[in-house]
Amino acid sequence: MYLETLKKSGDFLSITRDNEFHLEPTSFALANGTQVEVLDTGVIKFTPSVKTTKDIVLSSAVHGNETAPIEICDELIQNIILGKLEVKQRVLFIFGNPKSINIGERFVEENLNRLFSGSHSKGDVKNAERDRAKNLESYVSDFFNEVEAGRYRCHYDLHTAIRGSKNEKFAVYPFLNGKPWKKSQLQFLLSCGVNTVLMMAAPATTFSYFSSNEFGADAFTIELGQVKPFGENDMARFEKTKQTLTALISQEKVEYKEFNSNDFELFEVYRTINRTQEAFSFTFPDSAVNFTGFAKGELLANDGEKQYFAEVEGEAIIFPNAKVALGQRALLTVIPMQINENFI
Repeated sequence: MYLETLKKSGDFLSITRDNEFHLEPTSFALANGTQVEVLDTGVIKFTPSVKTTKDIVLSSAVHGNETAPIEICDELIQNIILGKLEVKQRVLFIFGNPKSINIGERFVEENLNRLFSGSHSKGDVKNAERDRAKNLESYVSDFFNEVEAGRYRCHYDLHTAIRGSKNEKFAVYPFLNGKPWKKSQLQFLLSCGVNTVLMMAAPATTFSYFSSNEFGADAFTIELGQVKPFGENDMARFEKTKQTLTALISQEKVEYKEFNSNDFELFEVYRTINRTQEAFSFTFPDSAVNFTGFAKGELLANDGEKQYFAEVEGEAIIFPNAKVALGQRALLTVIPMQINENFI
C-alpha cells in the first residue's frame, strides 16, 4: 500500500506515475488537521479543519509533456503533505493524464482537452483518455457539489504551449455564454505573471470550459511558456505563478494590485480553422510563435484545395498544429480587443 510512502515523502506525482490508470482511494489527516483524500491516480483533495470560503481546482498534465505546471503542482502537494504549507481553502489537485506523462507525449490516443462536457461519450470511439475525461468530470462535480451552494469556485488548468510565444505566458478565458468577464480574474492572472488573455467566443470541450459552464467557476486555461522535458524548465520563470497559487490556497483572502487596463493585452478570437483534409499545411515556418501577426491577404494555410488567407490586417495565429486529427481545430486566429462594458 502506498499510504505510508505518501505520508513520508509527499511525492504524489511518483505514486501517480507508478499507477497510470487507477489508484485505490485512501485518506488520512495531517498534524494540522487537514484531511487528505486520494480519490484516484492523479487526483488528491485537501480539506482544512478550519472554516473555508473557496473551492479551488488546480489541474496540470492534461497534456503529459507540459512539465512545468506538473512540477509546480507537485511541489505544492509535497509542501502541504509534509507540513511546510498549510491550506486554508478546499483544494483539488489533478494530474490529468498519467500515462502521457510517462511517455513524454501530449496524449496517448486522443487529446484529453477535447473530451470534456460530455464529448468523451460521443461516437463509437473508446479509449483510456475518454474514460479519464469522464472520471475527471465526476471528481470535479463531486468536489463542487459536496459543499453548500454559493461558495466561491475556481479552476485553473495549467499548461505550456507547443510553440513559443511573443507573449511568453497567456491565458484562455472560456466563453461565458453572455455573462461578463471579471477584472478581478485579470488581476489574479497578472499576479501570476500573465498579462495576455485570449477571450473565447464559443463553447469548447476543454477542461476549463467544463468547470466554468457547469459550475460557474472562475476558470482559465493558463499557458505558462513552452513545452520542455522534465528537468529543463527554468523554474524561476514561474515564481510569480507559484507564489500566487500558494497564496490562493493558504490565505483566507488575497490582495491583488489595483486594476489598470494598461497592464493587459487582450485578444478576441477572429476565427477557427479546422483540418478537414489529409493534405493540410501551414505556409508559415514551425518557428513562427503564437501571436505572430500577418498582413491582410497573406496565405496562412492549405486544407486540400481550400486556401485560408488573412482577412484583416494584423490577424494573428494561436495554437497552430497541422497534425491534429481530421475535423479538429488546427489554428485559431485572433485580433486585439479593448476592455469594455462587458467587464465588471
